[in-house]
Amino acid sequence: MPAKSSPSRFQLVGYMLAIALLYFTFTRIGLGLWTGSATEAGFADITNILLRGWVYDVSFYVYAAILPVLYLLLFPERWWRSRLNAWLVKIVVFASIYGLGFIAVAEVLFWEEFSVRFNFISVDYLVYRREVTDNISESYPLPLLLSGILVVTIIVFWWLQPRLYRILNTREQFSSRFIRAAAWLALPFVTYAAIDQDLHNFSTNSYQNELAANGPYQFIAAFRNNELDYATFYARLPEQQASDLLKKEVAEANARFTDNGLFRIRRQIDNPGKERKLNIMLIMVESLSARYLGVFGSRKGYTPNLDKLADKSLFFTKFYATGTRTTRGLEAVTLSIPPTPGRSIVKRVGHESNMWSLGNILKSKGYDVRFLYGGRGYFDNMNAFFSGNGYQIIDQSSVADEDMTFTNAWGMSDEDLYRQALLAADAAADSKKPFFFHLMTTSNHRPYTYPDGRVDIPSGDGRGGAVKYTDWAIGDFLDKARSKPWFKDTLFVIVADHNAGSAGKVDLPIKKYLIPLYIYAPDQVSPRKIDRLSSQIDLAPTLLALLNMDYTSNFFGKNVLTMPADAGRALIGNYQKLGLYKPGKLTILAPKKEIVLQKNPESDSPETVILKTPDGQARQNIAYYQGADYIYKHKLNAWKKQQ
Repeated sequence: MPAKSSPSRFQLVGYMLAIALLYFTFTRIGLGLWTGSATEAGFADITNILLRGWVYDVSFYVYAAILPVLYLLLFPERWWRSRLNAWLVKIVVFASIYGLGFIAVAEVLFWEEFSVRFNFISVDYLVYRREVTDNISESYPLPLLLSGILVVTIIVFWWLQPRLYRILNTREQFSSRFIRAAAWLALPFVTYAAIDQDLHNFSTNSYQNELAANGPYQFIAAFRNNELDYATFYARLPEQQASDLLKKEVAEANARFTDNGLFRIRRQIDNPGKERKLNIMLIMVESLSARYLGVFGSRKGYTPNLDKLADKSLFFTKFYATGTRTTRGLEAVTLSIPPTPGRSIVKRVGHESNMWSLGNILKSKGYDVRFLYGGRGYFDNMNAFFSGNGYQIIDQSSVADEDMTFTNAWGMSDEDLYRQALLAADAAADSKKPFFFHLMTTSNHRPYTYPDGRVDIPSGDGRGGAVKYTDWAIGDFLDKARSKPWFKDTLFVIVADHNAGSAGKVDLPIKKYLIPLYIYAPDQVSPRKIDRLSSQIDLAPTLLALLNMDYTSNFFGKNVLTMPADAGRALIGNYQKLGLYKPGKLTILAPKKEIVLQKNPESDSPETVILKTPDGQARQNIAYYQGADYIYKHKLNAWKKQQ
């Protein structure tokens, strides 16, 4: 056959592009069907999703094809037509098709958990492969899934085989290859210059925006943008103006500022009454959404113990998580700081220590301060963060195997963690020291497994069973604690780290940030409901106020119990969007200095408006986050031991 009529070896890139587009399109359609009516997508929206999605699909592919195109260009005909090259190409093609299937399944599983495309969470998961792979193997029928991917790969490869045979036997001069390669290699530069994240953010419905994206493309973007500089990407006010506004926001009647400098919010807090050296047992529960509790309207019957406890505690009905990840909850409760963009402070290796923390304050007052985690504390840099901020550590790695009755991918069962807390509390009481223990549970996390015989839902049967076990373990723990001599002098604090799933139709769906907060101490605190709007940054000042403790504060939060009725607000966010919520109004700061207003955010379909200039609430929002960024960068919240 004459050379000029032979197929080009570059047709292989075209065939693989067609296959990739099919996989990505079927994934997009499947995720849309999974989401259902929540996408609110009409014909025009679906067209937009598909067209924008194909742009991202092709954009990812042109980056992925750079090395293959160079291979097709540079290797001579003698090698190209060799048997060794034929086997090499077939193996790479087969593996690439299998990889596309693997990505499709991974996207479906990720969407099931988070209702978004790959993002910064997926990047984090690469770091902690042991926990993640164990979690996946315990949660899903991996052999079946991998076998299914293999079957589909074989079918697609069988279709491609005759075409591949012709391509592998082609003759093509270098000049011809160079022209085709140059055209392909120009595409990544065009893509880099023309395509950004804005293209898929075309709708006020977040699900539509996510569907229009491409998972692998988003993964790479998240990897590149895991940290965002506030000053570069977000709206700002003149520094003195922002500083003055922030000081006004954090001011309280019993607070006296000790420094007039820029963003110096350090102040002396004088709480009335004689200081009480009460113990604090702070239990942070994995993914305990308010919607699971009967006291918030659930009829599932998952939380009988917590529902009864609401009438015996200070029970906060309008309390919000600051973020969507465990590290955000830990950060907010420990440091009382808003969720700055990018990764949480807990995970900023080398810059996570020696800060103004609840633990450091209580340690300076003579407390035994510990962080107890059901898993391995290296995960998400927790051990480094807490040990660097005044806490001793107890985690799975420090507990003997025989002292744990049940473990799964994420760590020991909640009841095992509580057993360790009881032992540590007994030891602290014997040493005549008050204690502050911050516990972080793991059982209410996929794969939702727990010891048999505890609840009437089988282990591994889903979130409902894990929530019910979580409730059982808390009830069992409190029953055992009541027999201890230190019980009457202990505040038991129960709070979620974040909601179980925070994605929704809009950015920062406020309903999916609502979490429970209990402060239970029958001999110390009179039970009542607290309806003041607040968030996790307010917990530390509220606890210290209950101890009547005078202290120096660098916190952004305030005592919820003395907060004026009209002063309630909640600071919430994800790794890019930074919100300030007040009843009927949520302002959001977004990259590219965008300011978004959600009207009636409590509704299922809030109205969204882009603000060209910040209104009063938006200015407050900017002051909080601009101030948090400045204070962290300039180490203004560095810990200095109180005298």
